[in-house]
Amino acid sequence: MTRRSCAIYATGIVCAHLLIVGIALVVAQVFQTLIHNRLKKEITLTEKSQMFESWKNPPPPVYMEYYFFNVTNPEVVSAGGRPSVQQIGPYTYREYRPRVNVSFLENGTKVYALNPKTFVFLREKSVGDPQVDMLRTVNIPFVVVMNELNSYSFFLRSFISMYIKSLGVKLFTTRTVHEYLWGFKDPILTKIHSMKPDVDEYFGLMWKKNGTHEGEFVFNTGEQDYMDYGKIDTWNGLREMTFWSSNQSNMINGTDGAVFHPLINRNELLYIFAADLCRSIHLAYVKDVEVKGIQAYRFAPPEDVLMSPVDNPANEGFCVPAGRCLGTGVLKVSVCRQGAPIVVSFPHFYQADPKYINAIEGLNPNKEEHETYLDLQPTTGVPIRACKRAQLNIILKRVTGFPDTKFLNETIFPIMYVNETATVDDDSASQMRTLLLIVTVVSNFPLLIVGMGLILLLVLVVLFCRNRQKKNEVKRIDFTEAFHSFATAKDETAYTQVSDKTDESPEAPAGQPMRNGSYIAMSPVEAQKC
Repeated sequence: MTRRSCAIYATGIVCAHLLIVGIALVVAQVFQTLIHNRLKKEITLTEKSQMFESWKNPPPPVYMEYYFFNVTNPEVVSAGGRPSVQQIGPYTYREYRPRVNVSFLENGTKVYALNPKTFVFLREKSVGDPQVDMLRTVNIPFVVVMNELNSYSFFLRSFISMYIKSLGVKLFTTRTVHEYLWGFKDPILTKIHSMKPDVDEYFGLMWKKNGTHEGEFVFNTGEQDYMDYGKIDTWNGLREMTFWSSNQSNMINGTDGAVFHPLINRNELLYIFAADLCRSIHLAYVKDVEVKGIQAYRFAPPEDVLMSPVDNPANEGFCVPAGRCLGTGVLKVSVCRQGAPIVVSFPHFYQADPKYINAIEGLNPNKEEHETYLDLQPTTGVPIRACKRAQLNIILKRVTGFPDTKFLNETIFPIMYVNETATVDDDSASQMRTLLLIVTVVSNFPLLIVGMGLILLLVLVVLFCRNRQKKNEVKRIDFTEAFHSFATAKDETAYTQVSDKTDESPEAPAGQPMRNGSYIAMSPVEAQKC
């Protein structure tokens, strides 16, 4: 066997083995299963987990952008006209949210933690100085007091109304952005505080929220089931709330939005418990995106999250009292806001009933600026980019006994909205890309084997064709040489006359026959006598 033949046979054997093994591994998904099992084991909230430290001290910076709606026509509103607002902002703060008092429970299957939040103002990312810029908006303490007195007698309401008016308090107030956000001493609350010390005399949308937490959380570590990774077990000792009018609405579902289970698919719904909304919401897949070179799935709340119970009966439980529901796109959270007529929505009433948008001049809802979404890396479940947008509104309506509300049309009035954003930092993104590259290579290793087998198959075909061509050339050469040898031999055995002058030939000696000529390559043989 020639060396070329040995190479062909060896290539064929290796090619066959690679194809058989590779295809078998692809069909059995051995490497994918190994990677998935590894991810399920490694992505937990245990102290030995690589994810634990980033969960405890999140590296991506979180920014809180506050936008306010400045009222430009308060007199027109008081007279029953259409409110006109002008958006001002953003006033941006860096948010720090480390988890503290972390302790493991029930053999490491659950973890307790507090999540205090601290805010630091960033002038370079803001439109102005919040301690200088003025804001004119609804006087929320005044509205809250009116709402609380609505069930009292007309005479008591009228008396309190005159007293409040003597304090110089009006339906609309002008304060600095900093005061309205972080607190100021309100004259109405100060008087109430003197009678009821448990009532705080200061008011601010973020009053006492700098350096405080939203409650005590117990999370599942995912040690027993990777699908439970990061899910909330209890909030303030509760496994379900008592605010709403149905068991389904009171359920505490999902995570706090910081982590999600690995191996996310496009068809599932992801749940988040929002403590500031006192409810859980779900997010659905929207599209594939790329963030800093990392492929991710975008999830966002679908329209049915804040849809009217008329169109989505599952939201019936969020009507409190039962049966008293608002329209699509808004949620009344008075039940967990100490009775204040607070309503939440997406910014500019995005995805809300047009009647709320048309009631206020100056609103312009659009998906790009006002949608809440999460971009998640599906293999690890890690949020790559997050954008949580929520608007705070208050219900303005007539309250008998308060002349300032005599001509008011009931309106859900926008106060401000917050845009909470976080994007993976460059170092974490680089580590994520490296990890995903390793996962991709290992997961696709069977395909690499099949690819190598196909390449060797191509090489085998080329070698076989060249070997066959070589053999054909050798056969042609041998045939040519044989034919040439045959022709040469025939020519050499032919008789060649030395001279054609027969008349001049010498006579043969007596007793011997006449020789007719000479032979080339053959000696004449004498005739033998019998």
